[in-house]
Amino acid sequence: MSSTAESAPARRTGARREQILRTAAELFARKGFNGVSINDIGAAVGISGPALYRHFPSKDAVLGEMLVDVSQRLLEQGHQVVASTSEPRERMERLISMQVEFALAEPALITVHNRDIASLGDADQREVRRLQRRYVDIWTSAISDAVPGTDESRARAAAHAAFGLINSTPHSARVGRDEMAVLLRRMASAALLSPGALDT
Repeated sequence: MSSTAESAPARRTGARREQILRTAAELFARKGFNGVSINDIGAAVGISGPALYRHFPSKDAVLGEMLVDVSQRLLEQGHQVVASTSEPRERMERLISMQVEFALAEPALITVHNRDIASLGDADQREVRRLQRRYVDIWTSAISDAVPGTDESRARAAAHAAFGLINSTPHSARVGRDEMAVLLRRMASAALLSPGALDT
């Protein structure tokens, strides 16, 4: 059997898992984690509820993989920005743009995270928190580098405030996506990088 033939089932399985995660995120965002059943998720992706157990052992596992995965992706992308950008202000602008693109592309995940993170199992919740702390660390260092004289605690507070602004998109996006992206980038940049913005 060729390697191509061997990889086809894996590709199909991966695509199905991705479809399940994306569909479940939309359902959880609309109805809440506790308002959605395995049968609801299965029906939305065109399979029976029991068939979904071939991909995930439980609804809790769907939520866990969903939120751990998005936390890992953001952290990896943050590291990529840092590794590819040496100028502090440009690095900060690119981190802002990256977060804006995520927020506009994944409003359902933002809603699920904000509302349903407490429904995660203990191990998944610890892992999400660990990944998020590392992502905040990237922003904290970038802010401190871009705005000399900003101490760590103030830079960390500013990072969380910027996330609050950018991740408001499930509620604040009232214009076209491109226009909203420009608005969010400008607002976040002004909040973090305007002269005196982070002065005590």
